[in-house]
Amino acid sequence: MAAHAPQAGVEDLDLEIAAGEPPEAGKRQKSLTIGAVCKALAQEFPDISISKIRYLEDQKLLTPRRTPGGYRLYTQGDVARLRTILRMQRDEFLPLRVIRQELAAGRSGDSAPIPGRAARDGVRAWRPSVSVRESTGALYSMDDVLEETKAEGKLVRELEEYGVVKGEMRGGVRYFDETEREIIAAVAELARYGVGGRNLRVFRSSADREANLLQQILAPALRSRNPERRKEAVDALENLAAVATHLKHLLLIRDLRKIVR
Repeated sequence: MAAHAPQAGVEDLDLEIAAGEPPEAGKRQKSLTIGAVCKALAQEFPDISISKIRYLEDQKLLTPRRTPGGYRLYTQGDVARLRTILRMQRDEFLPLRVIRQELAAGRSGDSAPIPGRAARDGVRAWRPSVSVRESTGALYSMDDVLEETKAEGKLVRELEEYGVVKGEMRGGVRYFDETEREIIAAVAELARYGVGGRNLRVFRSSADREANLLQQILAPALRSRNPERRKEAVDALENLAAVATHLKHLLLIRDLRKIVR
């Protein structure tokens, strides 16, 4: 579907607003077309596209105003919300479901991600960046994944070959779930530095070992027929996964600091 042409009257002030710059005194803040939003955010988010913004709208994360002619018009608040969404995707790899929850809880672009918080019983509870619970069930075709992640088809096939992603065949078309789509996006970024599917064996092996360890710790409770006990086990699994992720990050940073000294 072709993008709508920008309406007349959208001035440079639009880009100032989108970039977060205060408008000059006396100037009226105007709404932005979807094309102006892309242009304003392109420097911080090079992979931003009209189709991606429309997709976020389809997922009920954005609700721009519509003109009688069907044009989308974005306020300064809409653009700030979009920037927050894009940062959470890029910096924290949060799935859209979690992003929706974060926004509903009042998360703004100025709010720094908090790896842990104090629980009521005094035990530190860690916020996972990706949930281990079932995903939304949304599936994305290869074409959708390539468009959204900017990955090359050859790279995705290589990831399939090495078991990093698997996908699911339906009607002769391979589809990927939300988590695999995010994996492909992350690998596409690594590919810019020459990292290929065969290099990811170390990540896959590490993830398998950690998953087996956490499964051993919580296996009895996870298999329980008691719904409450099972829910508590899944909550604990979420917490342990977040702790393990944060620990790996700290160990990696510690070792990398030795390199740059």
